[in-house]
Amino acid sequence: MERGISPVRSAVSVTCPCLPARRTREAAAAAAGSVTGFPLLSTLALRTPDTSHAAALVGLLPLATVGYATARAHHRPSPAFWVAAVAGAALVVGFTAAQSGGTPTTGDLYLFCGVVIRAAAYGEGARLTRELPGWQVNAWALLLSLPRAVVGVLWLVVGASIVGLALWHRGLALACITRASQLQLAQPLLTLLWSVLLRGENPPASTLGLVLGVPFCIADTQRARD
Repeated sequence: MERGISPVRSAVSVTCPCLPARRTREAAAAAAGSVTGFPLLSTLALRTPDTSHAAALVGLLPLATVGYATARAHHRPSPAFWVAAVAGAALVVGFTAAQSGGTPTTGDLYLFCGVVIRAAAYGEGARLTRELPGWQVNAWALLLSLPRAVVGVLWLVVGASIVGLALWHRGLALACITRASQLQLAQPLLTLLWSVLLRGENPPASTLGLVLGVPFCIADTQRARD
């Protein structure tokens, strides 16, 4: 009887999506940043400045991701890449400073911490995706983040996690993490658009420089040699 059952048990053990023990730290970092840390901190931040201000500061996420990848995964982007990436981040920082009169706010602190945490989560998630499928990386991140509200978990699993983050982590793994990360510079522009359409906000004229300058920086990072 045992001889007949053992092949089945063996097959189950092979196909079971287990998390390698040595990769628990990466999964925990992805969970802490993408599922728990950044959503919580960004929600707290949005209670202080308006949405357009927060969107601009989140634009630092691409540069933070590159910095983390450089330190953790030993990526070595070219000087041309760094010039374009820093220029895009400088536009974002300049816009944020103009919005707040040059004085940091409590919301800025929340967002800055959230950006650092999420950059680390992106980097660790991409590293883990080299050994596990993207959907398993996000599934483990969710499990490590329990307990969560049922509705929130369902949304994260179906929408932001399985569909969004799985594709994002897989893209970072297949492409160059430094170049692909700069596509996130478009996120503040999209957030500005939704803040106008959904919240009826009226961003200042200085927003025009952000809208016009950031796409050129994105294009330069994609053409630059990494």
